[in-house]
Amino acid sequence: MSRDDLRRRMRRRRRALAAATPEAGAEAARRLPDDALPPIRVFAAYLPTGGEFDPGPLAQRLLALGAEQVLPRVPQEGSMQFVLAPPDCALEPDAAGQPAPPPGAPERRPDLVIAPLLAFDRFGGRLGQGGGHYDQALAKLRRTGPVFVLGLAFAGQEVDRLDLEAHDQPLDAVLTEAGYRRLPQA
Repeated sequence: MSRDDLRRRMRRRRRALAAATPEAGAEAARRLPDDALPPIRVFAAYLPTGGEFDPGPLAQRLLALGAEQVLPRVPQEGSMQFVLAPPDCALEPDAAGQPAPPPGAPERRPDLVIAPLLAFDRFGGRLGQGGGHYDQALAKLRRTGPVFVLGLAFAGQEVDRLDLEAHDQPLDAVLTEAGYRRLPQA
C-alpha cells in the first residue's frame, strides 16, 4: 500500500475513532505517569482538526505544572515555527491553512513537542499528513539540542510497521487513551 493510500485509510479510521471516543483526550491525560516526561519548560501543542486527537486536556495538565505553551505556525517561507499564542490572540490560517497565531508572534524553543499523527508503530515511526512540516521542524530542533517528541493518538491508529523515509523523525513515546509507552527508535 502506498503512503497516500495508507494516509487516506488512516484518516477515515481516525475520524471514526474520534467519533466513537470523544473523551479520549481526557483519558490519555489521566493515564500519563507523573514521571514519564523529562523536565519541561516549554511545550508545543496543536489545535486538532480532521479528527485529530485532542491535546487540550494534556496541555491543561502541563500548564498546571508551570510549563509554557506554544503552537505551530507554518510561515510562507521556511520551516514550521513554534510561537506563543496569548489566550486572547486571534488565530488566522497559516501557509498550511491551519489556524495559528499571526506572523510576528514570538518564537520559543519547546522541550516537548506533542505531535499529531495518522499512524504510529511500536518502533517510534510516525506517519503525518504528508507535508513534512513536523519532520522538518523536529530535525531542526534536534540539531540544536534535545527535544522530546510525544505522539498523541488513538490506540487504534497503531500499525504493525511503517515504511519510513530518511527524513521521517521518530517519536520518543506515544500517549493514547489506553496508556503511555516509550518507543525505541528503529
